[in-house]
Amino acid sequence: MEKKGEILVKVEGVSKKFCKDLKTGLWYGLKDLFGNVLGSSASSDLRPREFWAVRDISFELRRGECLGLIGHNGAGKSTLLKMLNGLIMPDEGTITMHGRIGALIELGAGFNPILTGRENIYNNGAVLGFSRKEIDNKLDQIIEFAELKEFIDMPVQHYSSGMKVRLGFAIAAQMEPDVLLIDEVLAVGDVGFRMKCLTRLGELLTNCAVVFVSHTMPQIARISNLAYLLEKGTIHNLSGDVGTAIQSYYNQFKQRDRVQHGGELISVKSFEILDIDRQIESPDGYYPLTFNQSYTFRLTLKVSPNVNAYWINYSFIDKDTKQVANFFSLFSEMLFEEKGTVVVNSSIESLNLGQGHYNIGVAINESKEDKTRGAIYFYDSCIANIRITGISEGLAPVQFVGQWTAISMDK
Repeated sequence: MEKKGEILVKVEGVSKKFCKDLKTGLWYGLKDLFGNVLGSSASSDLRPREFWAVRDISFELRRGECLGLIGHNGAGKSTLLKMLNGLIMPDEGTITMHGRIGALIELGAGFNPILTGRENIYNNGAVLGFSRKEIDNKLDQIIEFAELKEFIDMPVQHYSSGMKVRLGFAIAAQMEPDVLLIDEVLAVGDVGFRMKCLTRLGELLTNCAVVFVSHTMPQIARISNLAYLLEKGTIHNLSGDVGTAIQSYYNQFKQRDRVQHGGELISVKSFEILDIDRQIESPDGYYPLTFNQSYTFRLTLKVSPNVNAYWINYSFIDKDTKQVANFFSLFSEMLFEEKGTVVVNSSIESLNLGQGHYNIGVAINESKEDKTRGAIYFYDSCIANIRITGISEGLAPVQFVGQWTAISMDK
């Protein structure tokens, strides 16, 4: 009988090591195999060319909880997920799983390519421990959720990657397992289906436990009530707080790559951010700014006499490389015609970006007579990095501040 809050996943001191060299790894595997037969215990020390992919991981996951696993490529997320699914065994520690386990770990994994979508539904359902009658009762729901009715009797080898994800997720989700393991496969497919999957995950959370691996932080923030940042195979944030894990993840990816164009007719001599008349310093590469405060951007340009009227646009880009806001001179009905050394001051009355790190890009373009964009005079995708503080961490990149009133209509 299902019990709310019961422990479904228990991981205790789990570690896994791999060898960087195939031949050496095969030799080590053979030695370990004979060692196990003879009853000798494997050593926890690393041998030449070995490394820890996962090291000393421990956590518990209860029914109704969703654990988000985040980290850069090679941090150990997929290795941990494969151990949870029983595809590989840990070298140290124990994993205890209760109930039926559904997994969507690798694209197309678990599908027989020569069988049809319908036949694969029955195969996967049987692996999950469902009887044919139970699968019959779920079949129409699976096909409807996957939106593959027209192609359900076509061999899976002819499916696109998006169609495989649709079918795989539909099987895993509609069978309602006790534990659901999902890797980054939801990055494949259209936006509409991804939103549909996230909504379904929210519904499943009432009766199951979910382990969700993703590089898309809004997805993690939306459905996870726990999150661990993995770094070199170990848990970086032991508290499991979602906001802390996401912010730590973003801190690992300070923007260093820049794209620059132009510079022949207009070049940038300097860029500054001022608080009233005080220049703000950026000792660690980030300008520290406070939410809802006023700031001035000062851009010093060298403008050729051959330049026509031009406008300036600042773009604010978050760590998912999404442009979340603009500061555009044209929207303030400002065009510039100054030549030579030009200082452009742009004041923002209230900087309402949510807490976090952002890149500021700048574009200077020719303005045609109809105010459409002409030549690109100058472009820099990352002229500065900023850090916003002074507000609790929110899920949205822009936070509005306004006046709120309430009137009781009862006499």
